[in-house]
Formats: sequence, structure tokens, C-alpha cells
Amino acid sequence: MLPKIELHLHLEGAAPPAFVRGLAKEKSIDIGGIFDAQGNYSYTDFWHFLKVYEAATSVLTSPADYARLTRAVLEECAASGVVYAETFLSPDFCGGRDVGAWREYLAAMQEAAAAVAAQGGPELRGIVTCIRHFGPDKARETAVCAAETVGDFITGFGLAGDEKAGKPGDFAWAFDCAREAGLRLTAHAGEWGGPDSIRDALRDLGVERIGHGVRAIEDLALVDELAERGTVLEVCPGSNVALGVFPSWRKHPIAELDRRGVKVTVSTDDPPFFHTTMEREYAELHRAFDWDEGQFRRLNRIALDAAFCDADTRARIAKKLEAA
Repeated sequence: MLPKIELHLHLEGAAPPAFVRGLAKEKSIDIGGIFDAQGNYSYTDFWHFLKVYEAATSVLTSPADYARLTRAVLEECAASGVVYAETFLSPDFCGGRDVGAWREYLAAMQEAAAAVAAQGGPELRGIVTCIRHFGPDKARETAVCAAETVGDFITGFGLAGDEKAGKPGDFAWAFDCAREAGLRLTAHAGEWGGPDSIRDALRDLGVERIGHGVRAIEDLALVDELAERGTVLEVCPGSNVALGVFPSWRKHPIAELDRRGVKVTVSTDDPPFFHTTMEREYAELHRAFDWDEGQFRRLNRIALDAAFCDADTRARIAKKLEAA
């Protein structure tokens, strides 16, 4: 139960299957095809996963649904000792990128998150995220939603989805808009795309963090560059193993990236889809690499330094890490 910081968590992707099934039943929506016989999410590969993800998200149709989801996800986070988390939020799923509707969804999520924090639960911040395979035009609308709602809760902007759809540079306008609004920047790269996808995100989008980024290991010159730049990788080992990016925990490059001086952090990505939790990530990394408490504390300090939050929040979370 070491206090943990998580920087890479998709809110809809963290929805417990039972939560989604219950909501579907309430609304008489048939999504039975996305579950296996045990009631878990079922998919065949990453691209099928994206379709199942969007089907599960389809039952979330109102701000009240997202408030309930926020509480459910934060309960799961708390059970693994998470004290601070950043979650990807997509106006595509919250009001169809209409700024007025997005504000209503956002207010519901923020109110739910504040109530959880007030009761001693994890603190949450939001990273507005455009969906790569939805295209750059919709990303522009998403960026406007982000720019219009930047504040204490919405602190970052990102890019997720199918890495093989277009190029990072296609989304430069959206990232420029977010940057001008004062948002911190991250982008998924180096998961399904190779090292060049990471270089493209750094060059064309000017991000300070990379979601995943693990395929940098295929180009040691890039690894050295990441270490020199101090670029932080939001690594999700359980996700990578579950999706077959790497064959096993022992074969995962997180330890080698860390050894070579890259700033790595640990997150769950879409935990119920990959049968993981932050607690399990730590346990598996301990088994695979014999990482001890001191190593995990060091990674949490890296995550805290990289967090998209204000100085007061950072100081508050630091006390929680130190007190344990």
C-alpha cells in the first residue's frame, strides 16, 4: 500500500465491467457482445480493443453518468494506494465536442472528484485528449474545449487512439491552441508506432511527456536523447504485456530504459481491460526486476515532478509520499 502516483489513466477505460453492465441494464442498452463468459471485457487485438472501448463508453450518456464513473474509478485507485492521478478525458464522448455540453460534463466530473478528495481519497486532474483516429478536424474542436476550460482541474492536453492513423504533425494546430491556453502537453507514441513516432511527437507537438514511449528501446540513440531531454515516459507495463507489445513482464524494457537514465513512471492505462491495478503493476515489477520499495519511491518522485498540477497540489502530495 505504498502511496502511488498515476499519470496515464483513461477514465472510460478504467470503468469496471460491472459498472458498465449495470448502466447498460438501467438504460436497456445491449452491449453483451463486449464481455466474455466471466463478465470481463473481451477483445482480440488492439484495434478490436478500441471498438470494445467505444462500445463500453456508449452507455455513458450524461454528466450524471460521468460523475458516477469518476467516483467508481477513484474508488478503484484508492484500493491500490493511489493518492494522485491524472486521467484522460475526451470531449468526443462528453457532449460531442460542444463547449457548452462539455462544461456540463466537466462540472459533474470535477464535483465528484472534489467530493472524493474531501473524504481523503485520491486527488484527480484531467488531461483533455483528442482521439487520433477521429482526425485532426475534430481534434481542433477538442482543443477549443480544452482551452475554454483550462483551470485547477483541467491542466493538460494529449493525443490518444490509433497510432497508425495519420501523423503527429496533423494535430499541430490543436497542440498549439492548447499550449497557448497554458495547458501541459503529452501524447501517446512509441506503443504501436516505432521510435520515429516518438521523435515526431517531440518535434511536431512539443510535448514534455510521452504516453508509453517504450519502443524507444529499439533505437538507443533515441533513448539517450530522451534521457538528455528529461522527457518523462508514462509507462504502462501491464497494458503492453496484455496487448502483446512485449511477450512478458521480464521482457518489458522499463528497467533497461530506467537504467539508461530515462525518466520512467508506472501507470495502468485501462486497468480492467488488462486485468491490472496499480498494486498489481508494482507486484509484477518487483517479481520481474526485483525492484524494492526504494525504487518505487524514486519512480513516484519522478511522477510527482512530472505531474500536471500546481505547486500547492504538488507540495500536498509530496507530504503524503513522505509520510508513508
